[in-house]
Amino acid sequence: MDQLVVVAMAQPASPTTTAPHVAHKIPSGDGPYARAKHFQLVEKDLDASIAWFWKAISTGDKLVSALKDMAVVMKQRGYLAEAIDAVRSLRHLCPRQSQESLDNILLDLYKASGRTKEEIELLKDKLRKIYLGEAFHGRTTKRARSHGRKIHVSVKQETSRVLGNLAWAYMQQGNFMAAEVVYRKAQMIDPDANKACNLALCLIEQTRLADAELVLTDVLVGRYQARDAQDGKIVRKAEELLARIMAQAASPGSGGGGGGTVVGRRGGGESSDEDDEWVENEMLALLDVAVKQTPYRKTSRRLPVFEEISPVYRPEQMAC
Repeated sequence: MDQLVVVAMAQPASPTTTAPHVAHKIPSGDGPYARAKHFQLVEKDLDASIAWFWKAISTGDKLVSALKDMAVVMKQRGYLAEAIDAVRSLRHLCPRQSQESLDNILLDLYKASGRTKEEIELLKDKLRKIYLGEAFHGRTTKRARSHGRKIHVSVKQETSRVLGNLAWAYMQQGNFMAAEVVYRKAQMIDPDANKACNLALCLIEQTRLADAELVLTDVLVGRYQARDAQDGKIVRKAEELLARIMAQAASPGSGGGGGGTVVGRRGGGESSDEDDEWVENEMLALLDVAVKQTPYRKTSRRLPVFEEISPVYRPEQMAC
């Protein structure tokens, strides 16, 4: 019996419950930011967390993180307009390195709230920054996360991604002609199957069914390099669009050939002649020209992706 007692006493104590700040990966301590994260992640009281994020911002306690996290929580609560106002009014307090991530938060908020016009303007501004070599702080790659993995994103990939988002925003406005032009530019720089499907959708909306079918055929024969687990969804998307083409072509008076009636806009969106002019002039200038001496700087820091697209520079086209 005594031996059993000794053995029992020698057994290691069972592990204690993990502290909340460790389990939820939140800062320890009692500062405003730590309290805000506690209410957000442990108590699940989002309104209380917003109040403490405001306190953290006002006291400078992890200012950038507090502003970003507060915007995310406000979006979860449906306070989209308030989140947009907060980011726009407080971002001047944040260092330059954080501005790109704040832009991305704003883009997400604009998209969620249907403020497409402001989303488009911010995407145009991101393109200008890439053009001037400012987006990556003069580097040719940056670190990012994709499906939980850390990856390196090149300037070409980022330019194509931003163009793809811009084209999608034009689609939300019903400006399919502008969206088509921007998608084609994105595909010239860094082609992928998802943007090809969206380009095909632009063509379908313009009743250019034969052109759309050619684009989708390239997707289905594997012309675009496989990138991630989304490939199965892309194939299904392409097949659904092809089925739509067949149904539309079979309907009476569809005009299913490549020279069908062009529908530039649908649904009475917010698109304007200014958007069309930007696509036709400024965006082409940003992407089609190679600058020997940029008008914005005494020395050009333009990144190589723009140097590779076209050898002609027309200063009069640059009217940012």
